[in-house]
This record gives sequence, structure tokens and C-alpha cells, in this order.
Amino acid sequence: MPRQLLVSLAAMTSGFVFGFGLILAGMANPGKVLAFLDLAGPWDPSLALVMGGAIGIAVVAFSIAKVRNLSFLGLPIDLPKATVLDKRLLSGSLAFGVGWGLTGICPGPSLVLLGTGNFNGLVFFIAMLAGMGLYEVIGTVKAKEND
Repeated sequence: MPRQLLVSLAAMTSGFVFGFGLILAGMANPGKVLAFLDLAGPWDPSLALVMGGAIGIAVVAFSIAKVRNLSFLGLPIDLPKATVLDKRLLSGSLAFGVGWGLTGICPGPSLVLLGTGNFNGLVFFIAMLAGMGLYEVIGTVKAKEND
């Protein structure tokens, strides 16, 4: 089997497993997410278990990736090397957190909701694309100012 086909099949399978996991865990349900974030109201701690499980899997995966040069499919592994908490990282984290807190939707589940025809998922997805576009425009303008 050609490597590119294998890589594409692995990516597609990973996407389906991720999307199914989001649905199964309730992460694609904005109401459930908002109930987790609402500490003063009817708090639902179940998503903490989902996050804990995800962190556990990520710790194992990154531990393996740190000692390898190539992925299991033979592709180069290029892990982020940044260690500084700068204004860009903090403002991006703040924007993500505010968006998640207001809507109960984050980028992965927005794709699941988009696929189900959910109107709120569509609005979130469009707003997310607009935000990414704005980021590119601001980055281009700042790069030109620094030249």
C-alpha cells in the first residue's frame, strides 16, 4: 500500500475515532459542556474524567514521541520547542477560554456539530474561521511593520 494512502487512512480513522469519542463523551453537546463550566449552578463533573483520560493518553503519546525521530508511519516528528509564556499564547488561551465558556463549543466539537447540521455549530465554525482570518491579517500587518 502506498505510504500516502496509509497516512490518509490513518488520519481519517483517527478523525472518526476522535469525533466518535467527542460524541460519546458528551463534548459535542454544548449544554453538557456549559454544565461542567458552571461551578455556581448545576455542576456536571463528568467531563473532568474525559479530560483526565485525554491527558493520560497524551502523556503516554508525547513520552513515546520524545524518544523517536519518526512516527509509526515513518513520518518525521516535529514537536513544539517553545517554552515561554508570551502575550500571544496568553491572549490566544484567553480567547479560546472565553469562546468555550460562552458557547460550550470548541474547535473539535464544532466540526462534529457542523457535520450534524447544528445551527449553533455552524455559527461557531464561521466565527472561528473569521477569528483565524483576522489573526492572519493582523500577523501580516505586524510583519510588514517590522520590515
